[in-house]
Amino acid sequence: MDAARADAATFADQIRDIIDLPGKTSDAGPQVSPCGDRDFEKFYAVSHVWSLYDVPVADMEKAMDRLKAELPAHGWKIDSYGPDSSRAKSLKLVAASTKKKLSVSIKLLDRRGRSEDPSMIHVALGSACFQVPEGTKVDI
Repeated sequence: MDAARADAATFADQIRDIIDLPGKTSDAGPQVSPCGDRDFEKFYAVSHVWSLYDVPVADMEKAMDRLKAELPAHGWKIDSYGPDSSRAKSLKLVAASTKKKLSVSIKLLDRRGRSEDPSMIHVALGSACFQVPEGTKVDI
């Protein structure tokens, strides 16, 4: 479990480095959670969700382009890139790690003129299901 958390933190840092913007971040760190309907004492998943804000939207758009261009060199396969299906048509990138059982969804939420909430890049990193070694339990 500690290895899966460490992998999630490492890959989140890698994404943060590619974004390379000086804004503020919200980041609670990697979290362990149940894996669907499976027994939580034996199976778990790891997620790491964070956001970057207080940066001009134009800079965030450039960061999204950088992510699309640079993630493949870091072992990520880009599954999709472009506007999502929301009414706002937010720019979204979805990728899967070719090295670990991780995927990521990165969305640029442009809220200019629509909300008092700040515009941001929202990163949701998640893992496949893992099984704990025999004789141990999930450690939250």
